[in-house]
Amino acid sequence: MKVAVIDYGMGNLHSVLKSIEAVNEVGAEVLLTSDPDVVIRADKVVFPGQGAMPDCMRELNAHGLAEAVRESAATKPFFGICVGAQLLLEHSEEGDTPGLGLFRGEVKRFASGLTDAQGERLKVPHMGWNRVYQTRPHPLFAGVADGERFYFVHSYYFAPAEADLSLAESEYPERFSCIIGRDNVFATQFHTEKSHHAGLQLMKNFLAWDGTV
Repeated sequence: MKVAVIDYGMGNLHSVLKSIEAVNEVGAEVLLTSDPDVVIRADKVVFPGQGAMPDCMRELNAHGLAEAVRESAATKPFFGICVGAQLLLEHSEEGDTPGLGLFRGEVKRFASGLTDAQGERLKVPHMGWNRVYQTRPHPLFAGVADGERFYFVHSYYFAPAEADLSLAESEYPERFSCIIGRDNVFATQFHTEKSHHAGLQLMKNFLAWDGTV
């Protein structure tokens, strides 16, 4: 089995690769690649992203990878991480950027002046550990407790247009979607590679997943 990790210059690639290698109990060949043909031929695809969405979209197009992402997300187990997940939606408020349009919905910025239940000001970006509440069953949640903590760094969040696209939510201070997916696609706003045991469990589940729900 070949797992392609897409390299378009905008992901936390070293940490992503290490996290996959740490749970690779199925003997997968893990390929870090910027070659669209390698991505298309792979059995599974991991699509990281880090930084501003306009920059990520520009680099993705510059590497000729946009169509390879679309084709992979339509045909095989596919895991998006952080901006790699945001890019799957239609549009982002960050730089008024068109996304890949695989899923209907927007990427929106957290409002300014947010406060928690005690009236303390919440900073943007949302940074640090936060609980993730599963809203729909999914094979990748095996061994992951509902309400488990994952590591976030983001100023923008998913706003999917269809409720059934949201697989899990977090709070800052209101609930927002932090995992989206459908069929063979699973995509997280948080960084699995920085989320210790829980993040590793998600990736372990992905390596064993056949893409069906």
